[in-house]
Amino acid sequence: MLEKQREIAQNWAQISYPFDQLKNEISRVVVGNHEEINLILIAILSDGHVLLEGVPGIAKTTLIKTVAHAMGLSFKRIQFTPDLLPADLIGTLIYNPKTQDFETKKGPIFAHVVLADEINRAPAKVQSALLEAMQEQQVTIGSQTHLIERPFLVFATQNPLEQQGTYQLPEAQIDRFMFKINMGYPRIDEEREIVMRMTKNITINQVVQKEDIVLAQQYMSSVYVDNTVMDYIVQLVAATRAPEKFGVKNLQEYIQLGASPRASINIYRAAQAHAFLEKRQFVTPDDVKKVALPILRHRIILSFQAHGSEQSHDQLVMSLIKQLPTP
Repeated sequence: MLEKQREIAQNWAQISYPFDQLKNEISRVVVGNHEEINLILIAILSDGHVLLEGVPGIAKTTLIKTVAHAMGLSFKRIQFTPDLLPADLIGTLIYNPKTQDFETKKGPIFAHVVLADEINRAPAKVQSALLEAMQEQQVTIGSQTHLIERPFLVFATQNPLEQQGTYQLPEAQIDRFMFKINMGYPRIDEEREIVMRMTKNITINQVVQKEDIVLAQQYMSSVYVDNTVMDYIVQLVAATRAPEKFGVKNLQEYIQLGASPRASINIYRAAQAHAFLEKRQFVTPDDVKKVALPILRHRIILSFQAHGSEQSHDQLVMSLIKQLPTP
């Protein structure tokens, strides 16, 4: 029995090792942002999409491009603008006079890693086209449906300050993002290192194969989640809808609408992925707490009282985590 446990632990370490290499390779290019990098690895393991929010110039694009190259995956960057059309994203039908037939010209959405830069600058039609690809992992062009090759990851960026000429993302689309990651300015020592690295020509090495990702996802899905941890996940999400039912009465007036069951599913899978990266075969409540904030912060709609009291999404989520009893 002990020998079998050692064999399982060894296999576990071997399968998670490429992701240790991936984290190190990303850190060779991107300074700091260790928590953000860890969340991106969790999203990769969980087949989740990520919304990155931060001011320009803090390496959001560099981070995603580095992740794609280190995994050897195809990468496409789409600059979202108000005049963008759905065809510019998913592709269109083009008439070929030689064959006298229409041919499908696929758009940049057909890539493993897609960076939707400044996603809130695109009109609703473009956002709805992206929505189908994110949720169904397929695209409809004309009368034909085309599957998108896996792994398929959408990383979207938006500027939290510049709102002129932007379109607010609909709640249905925001809910499709597994994480919302807030990226801030680097520390002084990190910024100094960024400037120093600009003088060096750093090449990105591929350290992960597609087969490694598929195998790791299979192992991650087998990470054990106890019923008490499952109940904790469900209660945490339910507490965003009715805090008073879980003994958190002081937050009721600040929440207009809570998180959907999709949040529970995402926390469950993200907690499994977090445990996997920690080389554990079981999920603990601490794994849930580590991933809860970036999963819940964009799924809660604040009330008028919350805006008046200057309560933020992060403050509310952290209050829920602290006040809800931990199993």
